[in-house]
Amino acid sequence: MLSFIRSDLAQFTAYKPHPSSDTANSVPIQFDRLDTNESPYDLPPGLKEKLAWMYQQVIETNRYPDGGHETLKNAIAEYVNESAALPLSNTAANISVGNGSDEIIRSLLIATCLGGEGSVLVATPTFSMYGILAQTLGIPVVTVGRNETNFEIDLKAAQSAIAQTQNPPIRVVFVVHPNSPTANSLTAAELAWLRSLPEHILVVIDEAYFEFSQITLVGELSQRPNWLILRTFSKAFRLASLRVGYCIAHPEAIAILEKVRLPYNLPSFSIAGALVALQNRTLLLDSIPQILSERAKLIEIFSQQPELQINASAANFIYLRLKPNGLNSQDTVLKTLHQKLRKLGTLVRHISGGLRITVGTIEENARTVNRVQAVLADLDF
Repeated sequence: MLSFIRSDLAQFTAYKPHPSSDTANSVPIQFDRLDTNESPYDLPPGLKEKLAWMYQQVIETNRYPDGGHETLKNAIAEYVNESAALPLSNTAANISVGNGSDEIIRSLLIATCLGGEGSVLVATPTFSMYGILAQTLGIPVVTVGRNETNFEIDLKAAQSAIAQTQNPPIRVVFVVHPNSPTANSLTAAELAWLRSLPEHILVVIDEAYFEFSQITLVGELSQRPNWLILRTFSKAFRLASLRVGYCIAHPEAIAILEKVRLPYNLPSFSIAGALVALQNRTLLLDSIPQILSERAKLIEIFSQQPELQINASAANFIYLRLKPNGLNSQDTVLKTLHQKLRKLGTLVRHISGGLRITVGTIEENARTVNRVQAVLADLDF
């Protein structure tokens, strides 16, 4: 390892997205890409044409983007207020925008835990980037488990971890609402625990899948200055390629994040895309009822499969596990199922003892059902 590089980085592996094409074959497979929780629908042609016109006629590529994001922040605040029980009072002052949620996560870690000042707490399985980003910054990550039946956080272990972790103390708790990969929303007990945490602990509630769950905690932010809510344009708004995330929090927390975020962190085209998406949100979010209907179909069909175990989902994906039969290693069978699905042309995510499957188009979902059933039949599970 190069002598000028931090020694602890030797143990890390660079994050690599899952491949979407099979380059080993002379004729590439056309995959159903159901492994990254994106929307299965691209932007409508009319909106793409509008963005193309803006790129040609409005955006000056020789100029830096809007570094303050004021127009975008105000548009986001208007959208957030539509679903909030208690609307934001300071609008743009409650919003910070990032190059995907990942940048915001990294910024808040820098603002809270860097320099040995804090650790973070996560309940696994969950979104992996919380731990990955913390570790790359040299920030300790404390993990607790979840109930294997309903995936609720082990609250006793979490409370014990906060009490016992002192050097450095836990400064940030990350939760996803609903969680990924397990698709469950926070329970009443989990919410009560989060509300009980002292104000010196930052509670980060990731609502990346809010548009599918329609459950938000934004209305509590005015009473909880130590809470921060993350959201994204990458899922329901169909802008995964443009990398636009945002957070909602107390103005003082936002002011700190603005100090540590990179200048000009969002390209002009991404800002334009997010604004167009918000201006046309009724059109874009019209796809959600069909996604939820398809999700219900998948859950119903897989629930009838004797080998499979599936829970309710509040997101745009489902989480499949195998029922134990005493004969086969579940993880081995899951790995085989995952690999065989890939060979057939369906990409899903094998993670934490289950398969996370994004809800796709009607055609993609039908192929997924047929392929899963065929592979399970061949495995003689």
